[in-house]
Amino acid sequence: MKTWFADWKVALAMGAAAVAAIAMVAYAFFRPEEAPEDIERKRRLQLNQIGRIAEGQVVELVEHPPEEPLVKRMFGSRARPVPDTRPRHLVSYSYAISGVTYHTAQDITGLEGQIRFERLVTGQPASIKYDPANPSDSIIVADDWSGLR
Repeated sequence: MKTWFADWKVALAMGAAAVAAIAMVAYAFFRPEEAPEDIERKRRLQLNQIGRIAEGQVVELVEHPPEEPLVKRMFGSRARPVPDTRPRHLVSYSYAISGVTYHTAQDITGLEGQIRFERLVTGQPASIKYDPANPSDSIIVADDWSGLR
């Protein structure tokens, strides 16, 4: 140990590495969490850009009551977000790609401007955008696109 500190450059490098390690651990624990709505919006935008279109159909329309957000913090308390009191609208749909049929659902809450609910019915044909690398990842409505007719 004494020989390591004999050269001040080695001691400086070890100190810098220790500070960097502490900073990375602190960032891992205290970084701001991304809201689930933001994560879903980014996923929709990504699929809208890279997605291929397949033909499918609406299977079911479901309205769920709003859920209480789960807030889990490891250290301290932070300001809690205002809970969303809107009912959640889910559209279940199915589509087939290369002989494989996929059944999935999308939460379309907040995208009501893209949809006419009075015209949305079970069995209705729709266009589905899916990720060619992962066909089970799909959307029926995006912020600036709708596969509903």
